[in-house]
Amino acid sequence: MTLRTLADGSVQHDNNFNLIRLVAAWLVIYGHSWPVTASGGADLLLQVVQIKFAGGIAVDMFFVISGFLIACSVERNPLPQYLVARALRIFPALIVCVALSVFVLGPLLTTAPDYWSSAGTWKYLWKNITLRQTQYFLPGVFETLPSAAINGSLWSLPIEFKLYLLLAFLAFARLFRRGRFTVFCLVALVAAIVRYGGESLTPEKSNLLWCTAYFLTGSLAWHHRARIPLSWPLLVGLLVGAAALRGGPYYFIAYFVALSYTTLFLAYVPKLPAIRRHDISYGVYLYGWPSQQLVQQFSPGSALHNTLWATLLAGTLAALSWRLVEEPALRLKHRFGARLGRRTPSTTPGTSPETAPEPATAAASPVAADG
Repeated sequence: MTLRTLADGSVQHDNNFNLIRLVAAWLVIYGHSWPVTASGGADLLLQVVQIKFAGGIAVDMFFVISGFLIACSVERNPLPQYLVARALRIFPALIVCVALSVFVLGPLLTTAPDYWSSAGTWKYLWKNITLRQTQYFLPGVFETLPSAAINGSLWSLPIEFKLYLLLAFLAFARLFRRGRFTVFCLVALVAAIVRYGGESLTPEKSNLLWCTAYFLTGSLAWHHRARIPLSWPLLVGLLVGAAALRGGPYYFIAYFVALSYTTLFLAYVPKLPAIRRHDISYGVYLYGWPSQQLVQQFSPGSALHNTLWATLLAGTLAALSWRLVEEPALRLKHRFGARLGRRTPSTTPGTSPETAPEPATAAASPVAADG
């Protein structure tokens, strides 16, 4: 089948979303190896792209994918089932990961005599599992390492979950139809420029704005998929254009457009190894940073040394998370009426019932999949 548009890609059974998410989750480990080990220099992608390190590029890709596939989920499920599906995808694995940090890793490694009575211990547990506010530290744990954070990757999950709720609200308010949603995104863009243009942003505010921009771009791509061509010449042109603007004042725009298009192009056009059933990308994302900290604690070394051993440890934990937590949780969705098919709805032009796989966060992480 010749793919001419994103709509053509979305109706085919096979795609590369799971593989892209897995590679992106590994890129987060790779990129974090430099700050975790306090190694000098920069990762290869940062040297080439310059605007962001490998983990930042991976998160951008997560949010584009998440916005695209979550938009599909909003269209094909009634809101209660949509919310249940999203909660079952993001919370069970997150709760287990955070609980293991508090009840296993913390007690084994802490040097704080008041670990169990410290408010910081329970704040880390409660605020992280409820996605209220990311907490990074446990008393007396990893305090001698270059970074004392227990899990520096959790910050993206509250953003992603709030974006899930945003799409649910827009659908409830009947603003998720193509034309209305497009207007909403344009108004949001203008409002962000007026409010924050020229302002020096905190890292937290910058992360929120950029992740939201990539997510909404993915959702816009879903709505306009019949109008977006899948073209090798266009892909090459965007990449060459971004390279030509690198280092200039408008490079961030070229990077944004090139990354968004490249992510969705790679999802459908190249024939890559398929990952159909065992999606461990979310687990790799969740356990990547704690695995890196453990490697740094017991086997400190170079950035690549940390990447290698943390990949093996995180991959093992991610496989266990998929088998024991995530996959059983996803089986519960049918009890709430959430559609589990791997195909997209027929409510918009260019689609037929039942075809494209849904996300596993993005997020932001890789949690946007499977219904």
